[in-house]
Amino acid sequence: MKATATFYKKIFSLSILSVLLFTSNTFGQDIEIYVSDAGNFSSPPWKILKFDENGENSEIFIDTVLAWPQDILFLEDQQVVLISNLNSGRITKYNSSTGEYVGDFATGISGPTRMKIGDDSLLYVLQWTGNGKVRRYELGGTFIDEFTSLGVAQSIGIDWDSDGNLYISSYGGDLVRKFDTNGNDLGIFVNTNLTGPTNIWFDDNGDLLVIDYDGTAVKRFNSSGTFINNFITGLSQAEGVGFFPNGNILVGNGATHSVKMYDSNGVYIKDFIPNGSGGLITPNAVVIRETNVSSVSGGGDPGDKSFILEQNYPNPFN
Repeated sequence: MKATATFYKKIFSLSILSVLLFTSNTFGQDIEIYVSDAGNFSSPPWKILKFDENGENSEIFIDTVLAWPQDILFLEDQQVVLISNLNSGRITKYNSSTGEYVGDFATGISGPTRMKIGDDSLLYVLQWTGNGKVRRYELGGTFIDEFTSLGVAQSIGIDWDSDGNLYISSYGGDLVRKFDTNGNDLGIFVNTNLTGPTNIWFDDNGDLLVIDYDGTAVKRFNSSGTFINNFITGLSQAEGVGFFPNGNILVGNGATHSVKMYDSNGVYIKDFIPNGSGGLITPNAVVIRETNVSSVSGGGDPGDKSFILEQNYPNPFN
């Protein structure tokens, strides 16, 4: 009886091992890093750079039909990537594999900066100039409306809290403004301890993190908008943020032409993309793109593959 139990235990262990090995061989995950290079701001060179998961093997992914690029957003089901261009007022569209220009997603925008997909599956686009209202588009490019009741001048950071309220940062206004789920203005949420806010996001605790471009830090505010502390320090001309699945954070640092890596507690790890790597001048958007590749193993047809591409939008912390 004891021998029989031992035999079945071994069979069970081997079965589990086989499943794990099959899963490991069948599903592999690739991570690619994309960085928007604003170059000399209103003057070129402008480009979108691509790096591997270690911040190496750089290549120019896009360098055509750009005009002071601001943000990068992949629409994986359409196999395209969108780039917002402040100088031309256009959101341009490219093949997500080759970087080849395929057309315009939207035009006539007053200096588009950040783009993010909301829970309503619409694309929210910020405007640097004009009336400063947040514009919404269907993912096919059809304009829906101006969502916010009030404009935010030089708007450049966007996120939602757990209740669906919308927050927009103003670089020139040194503030973060709050709107309800219907786009109605709820007033200024933060207007202290900021000198040029760019990207914003909420963490698991409901705190708002703000990259302060001229304030040399990422700053933390509670759910009431009260300043708590500096989450990350030692930055200069910081803009662009990306989140790894393990919680590590990438932040573009314009003063050193680099992208820095921090752990989930804001502790510096290393310069993930070192000074000037790939010709990087002024990082202003960082996207971590996860690619899950499903393939057959053993004697299967090597051409029998399926690809599932995923992006952690609108916010990996929500």
